[in-house]
Amino acid sequence: MNIKMPDFDVKKFVKDAGSTLSRVVQLTEEKLGTSERTEMDGHFENLNERSDCTKIWTEKIVRDTEAALIPNPANRVEDFIFEKIEKQRPKRLSNLEYLGLDMIEGGGEFGQDGAYGSALIKVGQAEQRLGSCERDFIGAVGLCFIQPLKKFLEGEMKTITKEKGILESKRLDLDACKNRVRKARSMLGQQTKDGISPEAALEQAERDLRVAQSEFDRQSEITKLLLEGISTTQATHLRHLHAMVEAQVRYYGQCNKIMSDLQRELASLGGPQPYVPVPGYEEEDPSSSSPNHHSGGLGRNNIELGGNQSSGYRRARVLCSYDAKDGTELNLTSNEVIFVCECNPPNYDYMNGKQGLLKGLVPKAFLEIMDD
Repeated sequence: MNIKMPDFDVKKFVKDAGSTLSRVVQLTEEKLGTSERTEMDGHFENLNERSDCTKIWTEKIVRDTEAALIPNPANRVEDFIFEKIEKQRPKRLSNLEYLGLDMIEGGGEFGQDGAYGSALIKVGQAEQRLGSCERDFIGAVGLCFIQPLKKFLEGEMKTITKEKGILESKRLDLDACKNRVRKARSMLGQQTKDGISPEAALEQAERDLRVAQSEFDRQSEITKLLLEGISTTQATHLRHLHAMVEAQVRYYGQCNKIMSDLQRELASLGGPQPYVPVPGYEEEDPSSSSPNHHSGGLGRNNIELGGNQSSGYRRARVLCSYDAKDGTELNLTSNEVIFVCECNPPNYDYMNGKQGLLKGLVPKAFLEIMDD
């Protein structure tokens, strides 16, 4: 049985190998500073920088979005593998759904006729609904934002990168031909050992230069057209960004409704007053018989029930840390929550602040008022 071997073009192989070697030599000489290189015009360089910037930041945004939606790196790797082999990824429960399942099961064990068991079941059902909304949200953002940006990176941007590589090869060929022309001109009037006259060598080098220049110019125009198209992609990406924001608005709206309904359901069951810690205050047992708790003073439970709001205080989050200038001011820590009220008489730059039992002036510029 005769096996026909594929045709092998020796001349083409030798030519390609020669071109590759010539490019390596040219690049080495450029790095050593012994050879000149053709520079692109300012407009092309600007387009090239914008292209690189677009690629870098699009990759970062895609990567960060995926990490925000799916924090578990192992899950992201698993999804990537299934995407590459074009198979449907396995359905996995979210942490919220696992929590909901255990709460429902635990509530059943404790007895749904009891207050705690009944509440656990209701909260577990709400957590499951939150998990379902979360899955829908992740899928929506993947379709409307992540996938289009990935398609851009793997399609248009990959093509641009390929054409830029071809252009660099053409530039190296062009500069190598320029060097050969310069060397051939320097040989005019001298005797040659290979039998080729200096004039014939110069003529051949000039022909090669014209061909290389033509190929470089053509590739330069192709690459420039592709780079100019980058500006239009930002308008497309802006639409995808709006779609992602709309998906987030829907998701958080659904979450808010689920939790508001749950809050009303729990309130209808009766039981103790909800106790929510306020950052920046020491823990205190709301069921303790301390004077503050029963007298309606400035204890923690009274703060949560709006005791400070009734005396004109509102909650404010500290935007960044602040060191008091003197004893009339409070030291502030970034992200802590304090209570503030307007000064009397009003002060344009400061408010009265309260940190537990400490009181003092705080700069308005460092605050974000949380209560309307």
